[in-house]
This record gives sequence, structure tokens and C-alpha cells, in this order.
Amino acid sequence: MFEGIKLAVIGGGKWGINHVKTAHKLLGKNLLVVCDINKSVEEKVKEISPDIKFCNNLENVFKSEEINAVIIATPAETHYEISKMCLINNKHILTEKPLTLLSTETTNLIEIAEKYNKKVMVGHVLLFHPAIVKLKSMIEDGVIGNIQYIYSNRLNLGTIRKEENILWSFAPHDVSIIQYLVGDRPVSVYAEGAAFLQENIEDTTLTFLKYKNNISAHIFVSWLHPFKEQRLVVIGDKGMIVFEDSLKEEKLKFYKKGFNIVGDSIEKFESDYEVVTFESKQALEEEQIHFYNSILNDTVPKTDGYHAKEVLEILERAQTKLNQ
Repeated sequence: MFEGIKLAVIGGGKWGINHVKTAHKLLGKNLLVVCDINKSVEEKVKEISPDIKFCNNLENVFKSEEINAVIIATPAETHYEISKMCLINNKHILTEKPLTLLSTETTNLIEIAEKYNKKVMVGHVLLFHPAIVKLKSMIEDGVIGNIQYIYSNRLNLGTIRKEENILWSFAPHDVSIIQYLVGDRPVSVYAEGAAFLQENIEDTTLTFLKYKNNISAHIFVSWLHPFKEQRLVVIGDKGMIVFEDSLKEEKLKFYKKGFNIVGDSIEKFESDYEVVTFESKQALEEEQIHFYNSILNDTVPKTDGYHAKEVLEILERAQTKLNQ
């Protein structure tokens, strides 16, 4: 199915190994090599398949003439340099989020990719979740009318990071989803946060986004929360959709409720929710399939470099507000 893809995976941590398992399922022998500086990762790779080659020298990947695509799942601070080296060595890249730590670095990667005619894709995996895909199609079909307000809660207890705050750890997922659903750049970004466990590293943040056409959104993220909650609510003038990925069942619901303005009065309408079914597919698998197809068919990835740059610019604007 993907005979033209000759893949390497750089990074064999928890998420990197998930990529390796998925790539082996989709590509088989065309997953050529996994590279990680930690030699102990080799054992995990061999458990997936003894046929997958392992290396701990990045130059082996960069200089390989056979490898034409690379999935990068290394620590965020390494993304820019590794991505750049892959591109200038004629390899398409799917790099985990964030693509880089600075939007200016992402601009540079876009320019390099265009020079070498290579694909750049960022791992905003939730845009490939079948529930989010279904939600987007419902909006496009006018099921909830015009979008008025979107909010997202991404809350949990831990894991605490030392190299980044909660905004950069959790919120990229939600920013990418809201950008995908609205299809426009925010005209204003505001954020507040609080640091309790480590100085100048926010444990909780609340970010407000305002768009044209009177669309607003907010994102609440925290790793100081008694239970896990992943809830996205999209409110339109004809109805509302709720996606709760933390639930085991009934993850996606449609509420036909809201308000009608009749003359000088505002009248409420409401009915019980409907459970919305969606395809049973794995988001990571769908993401990889999209990456491979973008290479083979020469199409623009849904989460290309420009999308990655938009998300980074929004996060940078929010961080500027936190620093004030």
C-alpha cells in the first residue's frame, strides 16, 4: 500500500515507540530503522520486530540514500535541528508537536522544505481523531449553525514538567483543534496563569481567543486537578456539540438547544442530547496514513508547516501575556 515509503523513526521514548508500532503495522519491512541515543531502546524495538534495524547515530539516518521519510519523536528542544538536517538531506518529516520552540524556526523549516520540495507535517494527532473529524463535518454541514463559542478543558493530575509550563505542554492540542474548527486566525489572544510548584512555570492557565464574526474561545489547562478531564464544547446558534475524550462511552454528543430571538424576547429551545457515532479508527494510525499519502500523492498535509506556525504564534502571544 505504501511501497514508495522508506521510513526511519528517530526517538524511542513512550510516544516514539507508539509510532514504531504503528509504522510497523502499516509499512512492515519499509520501516527501515529506529534511531535513539539510548541503546536500551533497541530491546523495545526488537520486541516489536527483530527485523527492524536499530542505530544510535543520527548521521546514519541523515546520510542514508534509501530513507525518504522520517518521523521525529525526540525531546521538543531537539526538533528544529533534527528536522532541518532531515530536510536538507532530502527527507520528508513528520515531527511531533511542537514542530519547533519558536515560530521563526518553523518559518525557516518551511523555507527549507519548499527549497527541497519536501513535506513538513507536525504531530497534532487529535486532528486525526475520528470524533474531531466528525465534529468538523457536522459544522461544515450546518448542524449547529454559526459557531459562537468554543471552550476546551484539558485537566489532569501530573505529569509535571520542568522544561515547559502547562500552556506549552497541554494547550497545543486545543489550539490546533480550535484553529482547525474555526479556520481563521484569532484577532486577539489573552492569557492568565498561576505557578505553585515551580517558580515561573505555570501549573494552570486560561487562554482567551477572539476571532472575526464574533467567535470567541477559551482554553483551560491544568496539571493540578483531582481527575482527568478532556472536554471540548462547540456552541452554535442552532445547537451544541460536546466531545469528551476522557469518557469510555458516548464521547460525542449533539445538543439541539439554544436561544431564538423573537421580536423583543429571547426564547430558549432545548431537547435531550443525541449520541453521535463516529468511525472506530486510531488517531495515530490515521495521522501516519495521512503523512504517507501526502508524500505519495504530493498533497498538502492537514497539519503542515503553516498550520504548525499558526499554533506556535498563538502560544507565543499567550505566553507574552503570561509574562506581563
